[in-house]
Amino acid sequence: MSSTRYLVTGGAGFIGSHITATLLQQGENVRILDNFSTGRESNLQAFEGLAGTVEIIRGDIRDLTTVKQAAEGVEVIFHQAALASVPRSIADPVSSLEVNVNGTQNVLVAARDAQARRVVFASSSSVYGNTPTLPKHEGMPTAPMSPYAVHKLAGELLCAVFTDIYGLETVALRYFNVFGPRQDPKSEYAAVIPRFLTALLTKEQPIVFGDGEQTRDFTFVANVVQANIKAASATDAIGQAMNVGCGERISLNEVLHIAGELLETSVNIDYRDPRPGDVRDSLADISKAQRLLGYDPAIKFPEGLARTLEALRVGIV
Repeated sequence: MSSTRYLVTGGAGFIGSHITATLLQQGENVRILDNFSTGRESNLQAFEGLAGTVEIIRGDIRDLTTVKQAAEGVEVIFHQAALASVPRSIADPVSSLEVNVNGTQNVLVAARDAQARRVVFASSSSVYGNTPTLPKHEGMPTAPMSPYAVHKLAGELLCAVFTDIYGLETVALRYFNVFGPRQDPKSEYAAVIPRFLTALLTKEQPIVFGDGEQTRDFTFVANVVQANIKAASATDAIGQAMNVGCGERISLNEVLHIAGELLETSVNIDYRDPRPGDVRDSLADISKAQRLLGYDPAIKFPEGLARTLEALRVGIV
């Protein structure tokens, strides 16, 4: 067997499993590191029958020895492992910091010591906070409103420092509201789209925190995978942080309206008080990723929502 060029931390998770599957489709050999706290065994089924081979290490990025073992002989690390939730970080800031900051530093140290070429880091649009300026661009001041957002910004800064001091190539991708198949709708901290779609499919009332007019730049997971693959080799992206979105925003009310049309059902929304830490509006300026990566978000929101709905409907979650 040829050598393993890629490590995906959180490779059994939502985005990580999609990155892994794409690499395997390309005939690459991939190692994943996952503790299966939010990653799921069922996601591994997506790897069956693909051209490449996958090695699974069950372990936690908070353990440096384990991360060093996973990084041995690897050229590129896609660092997706995280506790990815604003509400979770507010409820439990300690675990969020241990995973999202200390774990990220462990990945960077392991990459440096293994002489990996590059780390592509999953950051978040939450680093911008509730700034009224739209679209959000990388030259804006950051203003995180939650422990999770602070921790993701700290991860970006660690990446930049490891590039400057140690010469480790890093690229930070600020994800904007990623959605798609295999996103867990059952988690206490589930993202809004799988929660909405599951409620509609089970004839329950979808819950909206706030008036539903808050907007997001919802980004289908295949677009995010494309950005990661391109970020693994783009020379001009080294040491940079950049937005990964669609450059379009849609309100939560509109999301439910479109979903209702796809399901040919009326939607009765349960509106509740806004949650602390939630931003009002979000929209990505993606010109930097387009310029440095050649990023092109080909799958727009309606198509992505239809694909996600179909996957939920047939149980490919």
